[in-house]
Amino acid sequence: MTEFHPTAPSAPKSPQGRELSTRPLNAPQQRAERYVLIAAGVVIVALTAGAFWLSYAHLAEVAGRHGLGDSPARRWAWPATLDAFIVAGELLMLRAGLRRVTDGWAIALTAIGSIGSIVLNVAGVNGTNQAGAVPLLDYVVAAVPPTAALLAFGVLMRQIHQLVDQPGDHPDTPAPAVAVSVQPLKSPVQDPAVVRKGGRPADATLEELVEIGRIAVAEHGRVSRSIVLQAIRDKGLKVGGERLTEVMNTLRAESETSLIDG
Repeated sequence: MTEFHPTAPSAPKSPQGRELSTRPLNAPQQRAERYVLIAAGVVIVALTAGAFWLSYAHLAEVAGRHGLGDSPARRWAWPATLDAFIVAGELLMLRAGLRRVTDGWAIALTAIGSIGSIVLNVAGVNGTNQAGAVPLLDYVVAAVPPTAALLAFGVLMRQIHQLVDQPGDHPDTPAPAVAVSVQPLKSPVQDPAVVRKGGRPADATLEELVEIGRIAVAEHGRVSRSIVLQAIRDKGLKVGGERLTEVMNTLRAESETSLIDG
């Protein structure tokens, strides 16, 4: 049996090359982050809904000026033949984001619907063939709602990708490579620390499990029992509830000590 000493990965870096902090957030910071995310989500949803409605209403007016003026029902239904592509594409992109895959059809539907909506909103401003008589600001006003709806959805997708794009959170994601050193380990008979009740050798010592937990905590930025358990399982190891509790107690004590020292 060999003893593994995983080398902690270097801290993640920003696009500018600066190291980002991986210190776990304390409880007040976690609550503040959760409130900020909720507020941002509400703003994004409100912005998307308002922009979508403005764009839809303007396209209905355009349809009314170009052949559907005598039928209010058809005039208001016509924009759906374009905006439905946006809704369908965005829902499929959301599903693909949660599954951490790329859906080319979803991207194509969203792009076609969004670009078509922007073009038709702008083109619909000039209803009289007198392009020179239309102020430039009219075109800007027409283009803003569909553009804002597209950007708001992009921001929402970015937040979703940040939440689901975590190493080790998905069964199809390989565990990050770590450097290991192999050293001789004492015989399980001589070292009672690696013998479980009943005499069967344990999969790993407490120190090894704690080291694996430290790396997982550093990667995710918080001390979580589920994160540590998944990291241990990713290493092909098994751990009982009592031993996992010992690991978590050690990690929480270290986290509290680092916060006090910091």
